[in-house]
Amino acid sequence: MNIIFGPIHSRRFGKSLGVDLSPSKKQCNFDCLYCELDPAKTMDSYEDVVTVEEVTTALKRSLDEHGDVDFITLTANGEPTLYPYLAELIDEINSFKGTTKTLILSNAANIDDVKVQDALLKLDEVKLSLDCATQKCLKKLDRSHTGIDVENIKAGMLAFKERYDGPLVIEILIVKTLNDSKEEIAKLNNFLLRLQPTRIDIGTIDRPPAYDVKPVSYEKLLEISHLFDPSLPLY
Repeated sequence: MNIIFGPIHSRRFGKSLGVDLSPSKKQCNFDCLYCELDPAKTMDSYEDVVTVEEVTTALKRSLDEHGDVDFITLTANGEPTLYPYLAELIDEINSFKGTTKTLILSNAANIDDVKVQDALLKLDEVKLSLDCATQKCLKKLDRSHTGIDVENIKAGMLAFKERYDGPLVIEILIVKTLNDSKEEIAKLNNFLLRLQPTRIDIGTIDRPPAYDVKPVSYEKLLEISHLFDPSLPLY
């Protein structure tokens, strides 16, 4: 069971040490069509939970080994905000991380939960996914768990942005025929103009997906990027 992986050299986050909060199996409230992990039933809480002590012990050992890490990146085989001791874990990491920054990679499904927001406020940077601005797209592409509503996600993002002082990055992954229409992009654009994130990372599938879905071409991705308002910080 590997809780720590990397370091990975990231174009956007430098030397990043990954912390997998679900090392035993995929535990997620989405089952995205493009996910590199095998398909799995969605869930709204972890069935297998590693302890805060297990995570911090493994992390301290790895930091001692690698030293000059730019980011400690909280992620999971699934969704890291489902980890039940997230706030406690971040407090512990903050107590020994020194100048190394902390980051989470989240699908944002729980961002409307105030307790999740409270935990994420303790991080140096937050990266949230937003592939869809409509419920139909969310259900079809991200295959969200019962009860997850895209309007709640958007409202949660806006509420979190009001509270958070650090960089807020939004990631959009474009999948051929699923969220690449002008109509869907227009709805994403309108919301992002309200949100005003620090940065927007737009990309497409670059790893073998769980389901039979296709990336868009570089030319199509460039064309889509031009549909967003030029004031938005698109990368």
